[in-house]
Amino acid sequence: MKIQWLGHSAFRLETAKANILIDPFFTGNPSFEGQDRASAAKDVSHIVVTHGHGDHVGDTAEIAKETGATVISNYDLCMWLGHHAGVEKLDPTNTGGTVHHDGFSVTFVNALHSSAHITSDGVSHCLGNANGIVVHFDDEPTLLHMGDTDIFSDMALIEELHKPEIGIVPIGDRFTMGGAVAALACRRYFNFSSVIPCHFGTFPIIDQTADKFVAAMEGEAGKVRTQDVGDWLEL
Repeated sequence: MKIQWLGHSAFRLETAKANILIDPFFTGNPSFEGQDRASAAKDVSHIVVTHGHGDHVGDTAEIAKETGATVISNYDLCMWLGHHAGVEKLDPTNTGGTVHHDGFSVTFVNALHSSAHITSDGVSHCLGNANGIVVHFDDEPTLLHMGDTDIFSDMALIEELHKPEIGIVPIGDRFTMGGAVAALACRRYFNFSSVIPCHFGTFPIIDQTADKFVAAMEGEAGKVRTQDVGDWLEL
C-alpha cells in the first residue's frame, strides 16, 4: 500500500484494487498550496469522509462528480451531500457499521469531536457524529485514521477488535489532541507498527510541527513516519 499525505487530514491510499481519498480538503487548504489537485484526485475510486467539518469534507462533492468515485461516510453527511451537493454514488453507514467494497472494508468507529456544516449566514447544520475509520484490506495492513479526536479509553476496544497496524493520528492541539496526548493514546491503547501524524501545520492556531508528538512517543519514536505534504510512504 502507498500512502500520500495531502496536507491537514487528507490522504490518498493506493492499492492494487482501489485508489482512496480520505478527507480531501484541497481548496482553501494552505498546506496543499503548490500541490496538484488533478494528480491527487486522478482515478479515485472511493472517498471516505470522517465528519462534516469543511476542513474534512473539502472537495468531496466536486471530486466525486468529476471521477464517479463512491463517497463513504455517516448517513447524515451522505444524505446532505446527495441533496445539497448532487453527489450520486453514496454508501452511507454510521458508528459501528462496516461497508464492504472490492478488496477492502471500512468500519466507522468512535471519535470525540463535533460534526457540522456552517452556512454563510452562520447557521450550524449537524451532519451526524464525528468518526474514526478502520480500513481492512484483503492483502494490505489494516489502517486506522482517527479523524479529529481527543484521547478516550475505548480506543482499547478499537485495538482489540481491529488490531490496526498503521495509525493516522491528529496531533495539532486546539481542535484535536495535542502531541503529548496523541502520543499517550498511541502508546497506551495501540500496537501500531507505523504512526503517521496529521492535522498540524495547516493554520497558525494549531501546532506547526510534529516535534511534540515525536518527543512524547519516547521509546516508540521510531514508529513515527513524518511526511512533507505530497510525500509518499510505501507500507
